[in-house]
Amino acid sequence: MVQSANDIWKNDWVVKRFLEGVRGGIPYASDQLDVMMRLVDANPRELATFLDLGSGSGLLAIAILSRYPEARATLVDYSEPMMEAARDLLGEDATLPNFLLADLASPDWLNPVAPGAPYDAIVSGFTIHHLPDERKRQLYAEIFDLLAPGALLINVEHVASASAWVASIWDRAMVDSLSTYAESQRTGRTRGMVEREYDERPDQHANKLASVEDQLAWMREIGFVDVDCPFKYFELAVLSGRRPL
Repeated sequence: MVQSANDIWKNDWVVKRFLEGVRGGIPYASDQLDVMMRLVDANPRELATFLDLGSGSGLLAIAILSRYPEARATLVDYSEPMMEAARDLLGEDATLPNFLLADLASPDWLNPVAPGAPYDAIVSGFTIHHLPDERKRQLYAEIFDLLAPGALLINVEHVASASAWVASIWDRAMVDSLSTYAESQRTGRTRGMVEREYDERPDQHANKLASVEDQLAWMREIGFVDVDCPFKYFELAVLSGRRPL
């Protein structure tokens, strides 16, 4: 039985499989982080505090803290296994991040987060696409209200393909990348095995993908400026915008 979108990332096995397998095989993962950090570095506002929404294992927070070790990080996720993975990776840092267990599917996530506002940046990685479109737009508005003037939103995201044909090309590109990663890790898994695992992956039913165009339009309507998609490779994208000064 397939788990619901609200439950899938609370499953220890799914989280372990994602962290050890799929996450390492995402195409151009380092390029997406590079784009995020270029945006952070270029923003004139000093980065003293930031939120990582749907933080997972803390990869985005780690990237930022490696450059800004004095920044106060708050990591938000609703998956305890993911949060534990983040604690393991970040627990030895001199400045311990604040870890908050909260579900972005409800506006209630704001309750533990709002006292720390305004934030100098809010980042998110492969999280918002799990929400229905109406809730995605509401979340963008909630994020806007939490940002300081001139502060950044950066969303490293899984987005919708323009058509079923384009989506089929993306699926094969993803399988190619996962296969290459599996080979580099000497897992013994053949391309056929990787392809079958990808086609039967338990988390795919949790995805509610929206197009880049729709999401950029929502951000502009809410009031973000400098709205852009500085990176896109099929269904992988980096979306960004700033709260006006």
